[in-house]
Amino acid sequence: MNYGGKISGEMQKSIDACIESYSCCEQAIAHCLKQGGQYVDMMMMGPLMDCVDVARACADMIMRQSPQALEMSATCARVADMCAEACTTMNSDPVMKRCAGICRTCAEACRSLAGVRA
Repeated sequence: MNYGGKISGEMQKSIDACIESYSCCEQAIAHCLKQGGQYVDMMMMGPLMDCVDVARACADMIMRQSPQALEMSATCARVADMCAEACTTMNSDPVMKRCAGICRTCAEACRSLAGVRA
């Protein structure tokens, strides 16, 4: 990948998944802060905050076709998987369940773009 050029369908899929993931995680953070208690434990908030930052950076790097975008996509896949796992611990909460699913989709799209296996 080099700066500039045409965005492929697979790249666009990863961009869209990253944007949806960081948006959902931001909303989940706000939800957790409102709920308090176990929701604000760093075992929950840490993965959510990491996913926000990494997914946003990954989408940006793919959009500008950074030479490091594929490495960032592999990292984003790992971080999104970790976030999905954390959200799954609160699967009875619909906000957290939705976030887990969106993060899994992001991880799959980024893994596919990076050419790595789960």
